[in-house]
Amino acid sequence: MTTAPAAVAASAPAPRPRLRGLTAESVFVGRSLRHSLRDGESLLMAIMLPVMLMLMFTWVFGGAIDPSGAYVDYVVPGIILTCAGFGASSTAVYVANDMRTGIIDRFRTMPVRSGAVLTGHVVASLLRNLVATAIVIGVGVLVGFRPTATLGEWVLTALFIGLYILAITYLFAAIGLAAGSPEGANGYGFVLLFLPYLSSAFVPVPSMPSWLQPVAEFQPITPIVETIRALLMGTDAGAQPFWAVVWCIGILVAAAVWGAWLFRRKAGKR
Repeated sequence: MTTAPAAVAASAPAPRPRLRGLTAESVFVGRSLRHSLRDGESLLMAIMLPVMLMLMFTWVFGGAIDPSGAYVDYVVPGIILTCAGFGASSTAVYVANDMRTGIIDRFRTMPVRSGAVLTGHVVASLLRNLVATAIVIGVGVLVGFRPTATLGEWVLTALFIGLYILAITYLFAAIGLAAGSPEGANGYGFVLLFLPYLSSAFVPVPSMPSWLQPVAEFQPITPIVETIRALLMGTDAGAQPFWAVVWCIGILVAAAVWGAWLFRRKAGKR
């Protein structure tokens, strides 16, 4: 005796409704934050490496670069960007690891938006990096950093740093999707960490060789670091804040589009 189609349909479980609002995103943010706390070594290194760089540039090289002792005021904005880069680079490894372990297959069976996975990684990285940046600035103050920013300028600085971290984190997330393994993602991301050294983050652009000055002047890090320096130290940034915002928004949009395309393409094949 065969079962009637109506009876089969009635006995089949009803599909689970898709989560509403930002519920899925909040769950994946919590998941990424828990992974970060368990991976304490990566979190510690993301803070310790920029702090060690700042101490080295201030105490070892600072006297030769600026004998007056004011080099710490110049270098801290560059260290802030270096700190953000180190912290965001771990996102590429986390995303690549998710793709390799097959957890994405499990997520695709759930009633959640596919982009919620990336959003969780990116938002968690943003929160981690803001905390690390605050620690780096605090250490800078202890070694002689004396910003002249008002409360409003501090708020603008925090918002701008947050925009920069968001942009590069999305970029690192897309790199994690594009890489074939966590090791590859770590290697590709490491290349981007050299950009601050080819900018005005550590030395003025005019002090560089003439052939290198155009590279340093027309890459994204220079206007970004000059904007932070102007907000914190009151220097004249000229048109740099405009170009800094353009670079950040451009990187954010391009990385988000690239990451969404890669996620649909790669996760769809699994």
